[in-house]
Parts: sequence; structure tokens; C-alpha cells
Amino acid sequence: MAIDLEKENKEILNAYRGLLRSILVDRSKEDTKFIRKAFDVAVNAHKDMRRKSGEPYIFHPIAVARICAEEIGLGPKAIACALLHDTVEDTEIALDDIENMFGEQCRKIINGLTKISGVFDLNTSQQAENFRKMILTLPEDVRVILIKLADRLHNMRTLESMRSDKQLKIASETHFLYAPLAHRLGLYAIKTELEDLALKYTESNAYVDINKKLDKTKDIRTRFIRKFSSPVRLALQEAGLKFQIKGRQKSIYSIWNKMQKKSINFEEVYDVFAIRIIIDTPLETEKSDCWKAYSIVTDNYKPNPERLRDWISHPKQNGYESLHTTVMSPTGKWVEVQIRTKRMDEVAEKGLAAHWKYKSTNEKDSILDNWVDKIRGILENRDVDAMEFIDDFKLSLFAEEIFVFTPNGDLRRLPVKATALDFAFEIHTQVGAKCIGAKVNHKLVPLSHELKSGDQVEIITSAKQKPKEDWLNYVATSKAKAKIKGSLKEERKVASVDGREILERKLKALKVPFDEDNLNELIKLYGFKEHTEMYYQIAKDKVNLARIKEIIVKGGRLKNSSITDSLKGSLTTLVNKFKKKTEELIIGENDNFDYKFAPCCNPIPGDAIFGFITINDGIKIHRNNCPNARQLMANYAYRIIRTKWRGQEYEEFLTGMVFTGIDDMGLVNNITKIISADLNVNMKSITFDSNDGIFEGCVMAYVRDTEHLDNLMTKLLQIDGINSIERIDSE
Repeated sequence: MAIDLEKENKEILNAYRGLLRSILVDRSKEDTKFIRKAFDVAVNAHKDMRRKSGEPYIFHPIAVARICAEEIGLGPKAIACALLHDTVEDTEIALDDIENMFGEQCRKIINGLTKISGVFDLNTSQQAENFRKMILTLPEDVRVILIKLADRLHNMRTLESMRSDKQLKIASETHFLYAPLAHRLGLYAIKTELEDLALKYTESNAYVDINKKLDKTKDIRTRFIRKFSSPVRLALQEAGLKFQIKGRQKSIYSIWNKMQKKSINFEEVYDVFAIRIIIDTPLETEKSDCWKAYSIVTDNYKPNPERLRDWISHPKQNGYESLHTTVMSPTGKWVEVQIRTKRMDEVAEKGLAAHWKYKSTNEKDSILDNWVDKIRGILENRDVDAMEFIDDFKLSLFAEEIFVFTPNGDLRRLPVKATALDFAFEIHTQVGAKCIGAKVNHKLVPLSHELKSGDQVEIITSAKQKPKEDWLNYVATSKAKAKIKGSLKEERKVASVDGREILERKLKALKVPFDEDNLNELIKLYGFKEHTEMYYQIAKDKVNLARIKEIIVKGGRLKNSSITDSLKGSLTTLVNKFKKKTEELIIGENDNFDYKFAPCCNPIPGDAIFGFITINDGIKIHRNNCPNARQLMANYAYRIIRTKWRGQEYEEFLTGMVFTGIDDMGLVNNITKIISADLNVNMKSITFDSNDGIFEGCVMAYVRDTEHLDNLMTKLLQIDGINSIERIDSE
């Protein structure tokens, strides 16, 4: 089909004008010229490129820039960088060109957004390296992260045009890294949409089912909200408050997550929606007006005292402020009510951008600055590998908070499950390193003691103390972990010097040259990853140096025969090593790879699956909704292989079902009769446990595919007494 270039050019220009209209911040004529210049450069650079959907590529940077402007509230420089964000990575334009045309700051931002180039071995996660590079720019310019989140959001919104395996990889990475990052940066609306879109591709059936149920119950909820809000609205008006009342629907992901965690169905999720009261009031009366509104709500409806959350007195680390209470409605349903001001609502929805807008008038917003300072602490130890870095960083993304006090009454924020040792490192690195114990509320406790909100903590130190390896087992903060690891590495470096000297003397005695080739053979022999670790273990007398004699060949050379050589080859070499004819699966474009079914999810024919190339164990087949799938896809996407079932009729696969219900005489007999006699299913094991009239049972049986399993589960559900039945993934 012929492309109408004139029509496309008009659409591109209209999209650009829409971008200009969407900018929320004030801009000068110079700002508009700067954005226009970026637009012209991007249009020219991407002129021959198209997206998977077939549309001109330039629509993507324009959409990303619009998200930055409209949904995050960023300024002209960030919008220009969003327009240019893919030019260095995908076109002939270089970073020097960006600097010459747009200045040094734009160069830094674009550099932070440009993926790392180069080759990655099988032990490295390319996604983790790219994410690490982006996070390293956080203390310099947080706009890099905000633009990247906008880029990811637009990619998720347009994911339908991608192949299904690509959809899974991108969605898993989004859920694993980008949604938590948006949450920590206070971008609630973006975080929610990223989670929902990720669920749409990782648990598509659940997503569609919940979405349908929400649509079906929408009118009922609207009527309920109107009726519930009516007396509160009148009382707020009588109190002279300017306000707005909204109904806020819980996100699809939040509903699904609650159903999973509490093992309940959709109808049992009581907080599918919340009532939000937004008060328009000056800064100086914010707190008193919010509590006035709380008093009005609880005068009309009885509150649950255990469900009061005061994030106005103690805002969250991402700057979030609000009062949350749960009250009993006249119909016997619990309803969450959120009370906040217009400023608080904007900070909650727009995150960092709104935080900066109000910063000059509200010192409490320095909370986010404190978080960025903590990130600087994590980034100090830059020699850790990318995966370790991501683990440490995620600690600071997810943690819920507790509030503890120093002996002088100063407030300190720590994540839930933080210990006395975490508190010591929070005070100062040296205090943590020298910590031997603590007093919590004047009682002596060990370093591993878990703190609770309201605790007053005094740290006891000793000049002889130094960090130990087992300390890593009982710290919860990324700062403490980073400092302990840094100290241990320093100690290892010192010890490794001694280990190197010991090895040199040993090789000299054996008349073996101390050179790179021989050292590499020793690393293979003892199974270490690098030289320093080997030297350290030698210094600690953990290495049997007598084994060196076994691998000496001619001329004092060392030669260790090991499969490690094959693992150092390319991905293709590794895959070819495990070739074998199979009748069950088609992996990639081939059907001759060796594979194993992953025991963590136990896939059977009919399940949506993918292949994962392991280092030592060939290809492992996982279900798409395997509990480990998100992390594998997020961190090692380049080791994922598209995999599908070949049609088969006779092979049987072990799977399991767990039952709950009311204990009844003859129940076990009825279950075994249907499984063995009626459906001719071969059982491997059956166990039952009864407690106060309620039973739980587990059956492991062999089935042909998911259709066979679904049919079996449907039949079993028809037995009187069985309340629920679920598939389990392993024995």
C-alpha cells in the first residue's frame, strides 16, 4: 500500500502542536525555539525509520515528550531531550553533535538515556547494566530517569504490535524495575498504569477477567459513592471548606495482587474503590483542615481504628502526604477514605515535578532530596556487579517505613524489618562499622534486633570492632549493605596481596611461570570467577595448592580440561552444545535442542511457555506465569528463547491439585473414583488433612495437557463438599 507522505507530515506537525499545547509550565519564546530546534533535528534524524506498527518513528519521541510535559510536568529542556532521546542510539547523530547544538546539560541527559553498547557474556544481564547506567545519573540529573519512565510508559502503551515473547520480556522488566522506580519517585499515576499494562501481558486472562468485572459493577459503585458522599459533602460545606470529592477505583494490578496474597476472589476484595476528599486550602492551614475533614467523616461513619494512616505528620519517602481512614458504610461494607489538599494531590499524581514546584514554600518536600542523598551512598560503591547493584537499589525502592528516635529525640526513617545495625549505619558509617550492640528503649539488644516504629535507639560501639560477613544476613537497608560490602572488599584486597605472594612462591618452587595464561588455568581448576577471590582464599588457607601438580604439562605450562571453555563461547555455541532430537517442543525456529522442564512451575502442554538458556543445564522450560519468570525476563532477556508445544497426544505430565472444603464421609473415595475410574487418570500420590470440619487435600496426578487438567478440575468441583480447587506447580 502506497504511503501518503503529505498526510503523514501533516499528522506529525499536528502531533508537535499538540505537544506544545500540553506543556504545563511557563515558557518563553526562546524555550519554544529550543523545543522546535530539537523537533526538527529529531524529525530529520528519524526520517527513514518506522515503528513495528508501521507508523513513522518520530511519533514515539513526540509521545514521550508529551508524557514528560503533560503527565509529569517537566520543563522545556527535558521536553527537548525527550524528543532527542533515541537519536544517539539509533541514528548518525553523536553526543558531540548534541552538545554543539543544545549544550552540555542536554548531552549529559541524552548520554544517560543511551543504552550501553558492546558485548555481554552469559553471566551479565544487559538490562541490569543499562538500568544501572541510568540510575548512576540520578544524583546529577533526575530528569534522565523521568524521561526514561515516560519512554517506558509509551512503549507499554503500544506493546500490542510486538511479538508475544517480546511483550513478555518488556512487561516483566517493567514490573520488576520501572514500576517500583515510578512509585519511589512519587509518580503514582504512571506507576499504576505501568503495573496494569505489565499484568495485561504477563497474566492476560486475569487482567481481562478483572477488567470485565470492574466494568460490570461500575454503575453500582457510582451510585454507592454518590449516596455515601452525600452527608459528608453537606457537613464539609457547612464547615466552610472548599473541596472536591472523587471516587478512586483500585487498579487492576492492585486487585489482582490482593487476590493472590490473600487467596480470595474478586467479590471478596472490599476496597475496590476509595473516596478521595481534596481540600483547596492555603499551606498554613493544610494540616488542621485535613483533620477537620477527618472529624466530619468519622462523625458520619464509624472508623476502623487499626486502619488510620497519617502520612501528613510523617510523609512517605517519595513525598506522598495524605490521611487514610477506613469507615463502615450503612450497607455493612468497609470504605477507604483519603483526605488530602490540592497541593498534596498534585504531588501524589505528578511526583517529583510537583515536588519541585512547591519546594520553595514547603520544607517538608526535602524528604525526596534526602532519598536522593541515600542513593548517592549506594552509588559510592561502583565496583559491584550490575545484578548486585540492582538488588541493593531495589531495597530502597520497595521498603515501607518505620519511624525511630535517637537518644536526643531526633526522628530517623528506616524500612520495615530494619535492625539495630541498620540504625547504626543510618547515624554514620563509622558508627555502624564499630557497632557491637544497642539499647532499644533502654534495654540491651543484639545487632540483629528488629526495630519497630516509636523505638528509641542508642548504639554501643567499640574501637576493636569491624564489619563481618554475617552482618549482611541481618541488615535491611541498602546503605548498610553497601557499606558492609565495601569494608569486606577492602579487607579482601589486603588479604589477597598475601595470597598472591604465597601463590608466586608455590609456582616458583614448581618451576611454573607466574603469567596470565597459567593463572587463568588455576581459576578454572579451583572454580573461581577472578584472581582477587582466588588470592584471598589462598591467604585464608582454603585452597589446596598441591593440586597444581596434577595439571602441569610440558614447559611448566598449566592445562586444566574443563567445560568452562565451552561456556565462554557465544550463545550459539552454548545452545549447540545441548542439541538433541525432541518430539515435544519447538524451540526458537528449531526442534532439536535438549531441554528440561523447570521444577519451579512444572509446565504441561497447553501452558504458555518460554525457554531459558542456563549456563550448565541446557535449556529450562518455564511457564509464562512462573514465579521466577518476571525476574528472568527482566534481567536476562537475551537468554530467553521463543518456545511452543508441538501437537502431541500420548505423553503425560505430572501436576498437582490442592483442595479445600467441608469434611464429609466418603469424600476421599469420591475424589479417587473420579480421578482414577471415571477419567482414567494415573495418580502418583494423595494426602488429606482435616481440622475442625475443614479439610485440605493434595493430589499429584499425570495429565496430558491443560485441557485434560481443566476437565478434571471441573469434574472434581462438582463433588459435594469441595469448596475450591487450584493447580499447584511442583511436588
